[in-house]
Amino acid sequence: MSQFDSPAQSPSLWAAYVVIFSGVVAALQVGKLPPALPELSQALGLTLTQSGFLLSLIQLAGMTLALAIGLSADGVGLKRSMFVGLLLLGLASAMGAVADSVTALMFWRVVEGFGFLWVALPAPGLIRRQVQAAQLRKLLGYWGAYMPAGTALTLLLGPLWLPQWGWRTWWLLFALLSCLMAIVLWRVVPNDLEGLDNVAADRPAEMGVTWQQRLRETLSAPGPWWVTLCFGMYSGQWLAVVGFLPSIYSQAGLSGGTLGALTAFAAAVNMLGNMVSGRLLQKGIHPSLLLVTGFVAMALGAFLAFSTFTLSLPWLRYVGVLLFSACGGLVPGTLFYLAVRLAPHERNVSTTVGWMQQGSAAGQFAGPPVVAWLATQVGGWQWTWLVTGGCCLGGLVLSMMIARTLRLQSANP
Repeated sequence: MSQFDSPAQSPSLWAAYVVIFSGVVAALQVGKLPPALPELSQALGLTLTQSGFLLSLIQLAGMTLALAIGLSADGVGLKRSMFVGLLLLGLASAMGAVADSVTALMFWRVVEGFGFLWVALPAPGLIRRQVQAAQLRKLLGYWGAYMPAGTALTLLLGPLWLPQWGWRTWWLLFALLSCLMAIVLWRVVPNDLEGLDNVAADRPAEMGVTWQQRLRETLSAPGPWWVTLCFGMYSGQWLAVVGFLPSIYSQAGLSGGTLGALTAFAAAVNMLGNMVSGRLLQKGIHPSLLLVTGFVAMALGAFLAFSTFTLSLPWLRYVGVLLFSACGGLVPGTLFYLAVRLAPHERNVSTTVGWMQQGSAAGQFAGPPVVAWLATQVGGWQWTWLVTGGCCLGGLVLSMMIARTLRLQSANP
């Protein structure tokens, strides 16, 4: 057994898990909104389309500045970037708790988006520096589960918390958690130069590399483009479906614990797909096969969940939601691994992840409003599967492009 086989034997492995948990806390800030939408609609008079924009506004920063933040993370320091991001999330959530208008709440939601990026973008690179290469695929699969983990927790607890204490204390709760996680991260995770650092030998050669060169290297390579577009095809439809589940089920007459359990479980099974992707990648399954499986399952699951053909079969509709979310989880876990593998150089990992996050944010920004607009136009959610099906088709095409790039990379190491 090596010294890295268990967390108890490896402080660096503990640090990698703290990085992952920091991502979960950041994801709580994204996931806190869906269970609160019914109450916010009553308290602030939100329309369905406004709710869709509020759901996606946290992605505005990512859609516009993720690449720039990814570029700056190496210069500022990966650990320091995550620390600042957690503090910014805490501040924005606290200020959102005292917002007295939709406009103010939206503003602080955008600020939360900046904090979220400062946490999410440096994380894969920081995990990379804490563990040996043999563990990287598994841990990046675990990292891919940070978003569904945070979403599942909020969907489970929200329907229990919100009726008792309201949405403002809900916002304050996550402000406190973000600040506490920042302290834990600062105390447990080594400074950037103190980790296992699998690429220490490359550091002297990288000292003179400018951000312009890293940007040019990243955007001139095909791999970062394919994973970026592919993540956008996945994330937009996933957030649109899971984000509106509380509203959909509330309209169906569900509430309280039942509503929370059903929606939380639908988000939680996505974690399973992420973790399985890491295990399968470690066993040698080709990444493109996992991507194709994920997108095909999402298309089928969305059809079962929303088509009028299953209108009288609510249990089958819920099975469709679970299939959509669980097998869809294969996609992000695989893409985080591919972002590391297809980055032009080790020095481009944070930049590549930033570019990929920008594609993810664009998808999440567009997905919920499009689905909400369509539901408003047709008077229900029955055509949602057309939107998700289009995204899946795009994802399948991009999966083939990724497979081609991997073949070329193998032929020209």
